[in-house]
Amino acid sequence: TWVRTGRHGRTGHDSSLLLAAGTAGFGNRHGKVWATHLAWSGNHEQFADSVADGRTMVGGSELLGSAEVVLQPGESYTTPALFAAYSDRGLDGISEAFYSWFRSRPHHVGTPRPVVLNTWEAVYFDHSLDTLIELAGSAAELGVERFVLDDGWFRGRRDDRAGLGDWYVDESLWPEGLTPLINAVTSSGMEFGLWVEPEMVNLDSDIVRAHPEWIVGPSSQSYKDGGRLPIEWRQQHVIDLVNPEAWQYVYDRIDTLLRENTISYLKWDQNRDLLEHGHGGRASVHEQTLAAYRLFDALRAAHPTVEIESCSSGGARVDLGILERTDRIWASDCNDALERQTIQRWTGLVVPPELVGGHIGPATSHTTGRTHDLSFRAITALFGHFGMEWDVRSVTGSDREELKRFIALYKDHRALIHSGRMVRADVPDESLMVHGVVASEHDGGTPAGATAALFTVVKTATSFAERIGRVAIPGLDPLRSYRVELLFPTPVDADYGHTFIEAKPAPWLASGAEATGRFLGEVGLPMPVLNPEHSVLLRFTAL
Repeated sequence: TWVRTGRHGRTGHDSSLLLAAGTAGFGNRHGKVWATHLAWSGNHEQFADSVADGRTMVGGSELLGSAEVVLQPGESYTTPALFAAYSDRGLDGISEAFYSWFRSRPHHVGTPRPVVLNTWEAVYFDHSLDTLIELAGSAAELGVERFVLDDGWFRGRRDDRAGLGDWYVDESLWPEGLTPLINAVTSSGMEFGLWVEPEMVNLDSDIVRAHPEWIVGPSSQSYKDGGRLPIEWRQQHVIDLVNPEAWQYVYDRIDTLLRENTISYLKWDQNRDLLEHGHGGRASVHEQTLAAYRLFDALRAAHPTVEIESCSSGGARVDLGILERTDRIWASDCNDALERQTIQRWTGLVVPPELVGGHIGPATSHTTGRTHDLSFRAITALFGHFGMEWDVRSVTGSDREELKRFIALYKDHRALIHSGRMVRADVPDESLMVHGVVASEHDGGTPAGATAALFTVVKTATSFAERIGRVAIPGLDPLRSYRVELLFPTPVDADYGHTFIEAKPAPWLASGAEATGRFLGEVGLPMPVLNPEHSVLLRFTAL
């Protein structure tokens, strides 16, 4: 038996969204694949097994602690849902199955995904009203449609060591509440969003001083009564939502915030694992997960127009259990565009791009120290729910015009990106990634009817080959002819020469090309020699 366990109390950074097994050498677009996903946000197990009667099994289950669920006579236990998919066309067929399921849900997001400006990497904990209003004005001028105020707005929150759990607007920072900022945001035509982390507390908080017994502990003796604290993580602990009083307090505070302020969006974070997690002397990750689900459900019922993002320190709680209750996930706290190519590729195996936040960060990533051109950062963010996490006041001159151009590109193409079939090419050059979205008149699992497409060719590293050569673009209708255009960069763009190594790339890049879907998918077009960590954006329009 091949087994992978997740004991984080949440889906986990190191836990695959999917267990996939298939015929030898299966890839993005070839081979038979069987795959499973467990719709559960707590501890879990995935497995593949060859059993004695000749069958091979793949599956998953909730992972329960000793005596974590005890059934009395007449009681029952319901397992989390296990989703399974089969494809005879590689992993892209698995994605099509999940995307179709997501998009058929009656509560699936149905409005265009707005351009987001999140304030974290712009101001961090520097919550000056004048600064934030200036930032909102700069964002609105660029075409931003949703402004999200991140961590630092509530009582005592000057860094990450204090304040969690005290979900009151800090009067010393905001003597008039959030109203002045909200008015500035909404009067500029943007929605206002707010960061919260309702499942966590800091020891340095009013709520812990009043109710230390609400901290989840490793034994039946609470911290209030002399029990030891569980392992601390990021200067924070978990509030015991299994305790009805603690659950009600959290619900009441978030409900009050939403009732007293014009908030359209909650960025809901969960920045630590559930270690040594118990209630009443028994493991309680199971009950904590169900209590968190109830919290989401109750708040959504009370505020049905408010969208919620599952942030969870970026990607640590991404599963179909939480996605039944949220409208977007934050795939990673790392905005480094090179890292994001892989992060978004594998998150997007299951989750469609309209539900995956993708932001342009500063030129130099604060998580990796890498520096990337704006075009590479923007093209990477384009294939998701697009936004920025950046002090856009500092973006001036030609960079600002380029940023406006990408925002306009996203708005022009988001209907396609958020409804089409995801296509990921099998490319023999390991330094190259080719992926895109294809629009269809119908979805029958074949490329027939493909009317338009948007693709990117990404160079992740230096190739062993001197030239890329011809690159095939799969997934188009083989019987249709297409007009192919290079959307970015073009000869007039300032970084044209920076993206390309060669002085004179193939002539079609400047003038466009026409070819059938069969030619494009089997033979392909000669691509320019790209510098590492650069990309091009291509548009395909059926003639």
